[in-house]
Amino acid sequence: MIVIVGYVVSMGCIFGVYVFHGGNIEVILKALPFELITIFGGALGAFAVNNQPKVLKATMKLIPQALKGSKYTKARYLELMALLYDILQKARKEGLMAIEKDVEDPHASEIFNKYPTVGSDHHVVEFMTDYLRMMVSGNLNAHEIESLMDSEIDTHHAEAHAPIAAIARLAGALPAFGIVAAVLGVVNTMGSVGQPPAVLGGMIASALVGTFLGILLAYGVVEPLGGLLEQKTEDGAKELQCIKTTLLASMQGYNPSTAIEFGRKVLFSTERPSFTELESYVRGKK
Repeated sequence: MIVIVGYVVSMGCIFGVYVFHGGNIEVILKALPFELITIFGGALGAFAVNNQPKVLKATMKLIPQALKGSKYTKARYLELMALLYDILQKARKEGLMAIEKDVEDPHASEIFNKYPTVGSDHHVVEFMTDYLRMMVSGNLNAHEIESLMDSEIDTHHAEAHAPIAAIARLAGALPAFGIVAAVLGVVNTMGSVGQPPAVLGGMIASALVGTFLGILLAYGVVEPLGGLLEQKTEDGAKELQCIKTTLLASMQGYNPSTAIEFGRKVLFSTERPSFTELESYVRGKK
């Protein structure tokens, strides 16, 4: 809703002030379809050439997320840390081998099913169980697992930012395509130099609409969209960092209550539950 309201306010102020100051909106509306086809058609064609199919697919999948609220809420993080607490507590009481079945088949695990929001997220469960499996095997120490976690998080970060970088490049290209549309309009105008001044004036105005639209679409539509999606992607990375910090703290000998406190401190302050909230939630899930 905020995204839609933001676009409405932006466009309303821009075009509203133009009309209020006596601007002829008919000139813009008449040129709009042709200029949009020129600018957007050229930009989207170049966008397709500039990106691999996997990035194109990821971008199309990511864009609708801008209209949805973030799933990374305080309630989700409470679930995540309670899940980590339960599985680490079971390993501490019964030994690491006791969680082997939970790790190998999380969908059948009573602990994972206890937390449906986090337990149904494939990426979170896979990341968590992969490193719990390494902890159970005992073949790697904490420093080796930390290095491996960092590599995986870096890979996740690069993959998640590929469509965002593609959107940023599209935003950077739109003003140039607006200039292309304007130049074509000027060429068309110069080819009709014998027309009456009123006709030539209308043709020049239509040509300038191309430059205006290119800049407006770049900085008023596409770039803000890319910025919002980048912020949402950063929220996703925090979840993996929380899991990483908690598991490493456990490997270093801290008890489950202290380990999840390490993980809690990694989270952004706006979604981070307080120590009391986390403690109460964990106790309520026992």
